[in-house]
Amino acid sequence: MLIFWDQRLVFLATPKTGSTAIEAALQPLAAVTVERPPVMKHTPAYRYHRFLAPYLERASGGARFTTVALMREPLDWLRSWYRFRQRDDVEGTERSSTGMSFEAFVEAYMQKPRPPVADIGAQSRFLSDRSGGLGVDHLFRYEELGDFLAFLEDRLDCEVVLPRVNVSPQADVALSAAAEARLRDFATADFALYESLPRRAG
Repeated sequence: MLIFWDQRLVFLATPKTGSTAIEAALQPLAAVTVERPPVMKHTPAYRYHRFLAPYLERASGGARFTTVALMREPLDWLRSWYRFRQRDDVEGTERSSTGMSFEAFVEAYMQKPRPPVADIGAQSRFLSDRSGGLGVDHLFRYEELGDFLAFLEDRLDCEVVLPRVNVSPQADVALSAAAEARLRDFATADFALYESLPRRAG
């Protein structure tokens, strides 16, 4: 999470949407940078609105801070998590997906309760306010990163160049049509929110 005081802007770091690179690029411009622990770095919209937004409003004399975030196509988001959990530093732990097919990972994600390897939440929940509505003022598709960067450049009045960091290992992410159909039925809220986002030109 990044807070830009003068610009009255807050970047909410949706997990697995390039937040590490964004924070690396913009940290010098931010008044507050929350990089760790992960539970604070990835503060969801509903928690931001409950705890941080009222504080920022009081501290700034009543100003409202604009929120911005990214959302990744839900299946691609799961692929990214699957690859991320094949890193050497989690191998041998219950969070490691090493030796597990992507289809098995997706099936684990759809279990209740989820096993630790697939206990990764949901983007629709992360981006919602306390009432279940969209909790972000400006939500961009991760796949249209250029539009998000243009928004930041306009608000921050500077060029934004992202470094290549936190790259996950390559892996086979094949998924059968039947498993994908079950996932789309299971994660309806995520797919519906993503499809509702406007496609921007450029």
